[in-house]
Amino acid sequence: MSSAAIIDGKAFAANLRQRVASAVAPFVALTDRKPGLAVVLVGEDPASQVYVGSKKKATIEAGMHSFEHRLPTSVSQNELIALVETLNADAAVDGILVQLPLPPHIDDKAVIAAIDPAKDVDGFHVVNAGRLAVGEEAFVPCTPLGCLMLLKDHLGDLSGKNAVVIGRSNTVGKPMALLLLQANATVTVCHSATPDIGFHTRQADVVVAAVGKRNVLTADMVKPGAIVIDVGMNRNDEGKLCGDVDFAGVKAVASHITPVPGGVGPMTITMLLVNTLEAAERAAI
Repeated sequence: MSSAAIIDGKAFAANLRQRVASAVAPFVALTDRKPGLAVVLVGEDPASQVYVGSKKKATIEAGMHSFEHRLPTSVSQNELIALVETLNADAAVDGILVQLPLPPHIDDKAVIAAIDPAKDVDGFHVVNAGRLAVGEEAFVPCTPLGCLMLLKDHLGDLSGKNAVVIGRSNTVGKPMALLLLQANATVTVCHSATPDIGFHTRQADVVVAAVGKRNVLTADMVKPGAIVIDVGMNRNDEGKLCGDVDFAGVKAVASHITPVPGGVGPMTITMLLVNTLEAAERAAI
C-alpha cells in the first residue's frame, strides 16, 4: 500500500523566513528603520508565553524589531485598549498582535476592533475580514494563509479542485474557505451541524481540518489521492501532540498530508513575519 508524502511545513517555513530576512535588509537600507512587531501578552497562560517567545525569536532573526508588552491578568479592558491606541500611533510599530485568549473580563472583540486595520497583522479586524470577503487587498489570518501556501506549493493551480474545510471559526475555517474560493476552488464548509461530513470529504481533492477535535477525519472519509491539511492542535491519551486527522489511517489513503507537529504550525509564525513586512512596506509608500 502506498503512503502519503509528508508535507514538511517546518522546512518550507524555514526557507520562507530566509526570504523574508533577505527582503528586510533592502527595506532597512531604503528607509533607515527596521519593520517593528508589537506583541501584547496579558496574564501568565503557559501556552501563550511559549507562542510569544517563539514570535519574538522569529521576529529578531528576520531582522525586525520586536516590542513586547506583558500585562498582568488584572489589567482592565480600558487600560489594554489604551495601550493598543498608543501602539497605533507609534511610527516604529508596523504590526500589532494581541495574544489570545484574553482573561474573561476583557472583550477580545473590542480589543481587536481597537487595532488599526493597517497594523492588524493577525488579520482578525472586521475591516480586514470584510476586505477578504469581497476580494480586496487585506491582511489575512496567518494560519489559513500558511495553509494556502503549502497547498499551492504541492498542487500549483487550485482551479476546479473540490475543497472541503472542516470548521467555521473566524480565525481559520472562514478565511480558509474564502482563500480557496479566491484560488478558484469549489469549496464546501462542514461543521458541527453537518449531518455526514464524510459524504463531502470523500468527494474532495483537498481537505483542511480545523476544528480542534481528534480524529474528526478518518481514512474512510478520504478520497484516494487527496491532499490533507491538518490544522488541529490536540493531545492524545498519552499526552502527545496530535491533530484533527487520524494521521496513521489517512496517510495510507491521501497523496500528501501535513504532520502534527511540523506541518501547519511553523507556517503560522512565518506568515506573521510576512504580514509585518508587508505592513511596513505599505506604511513606507
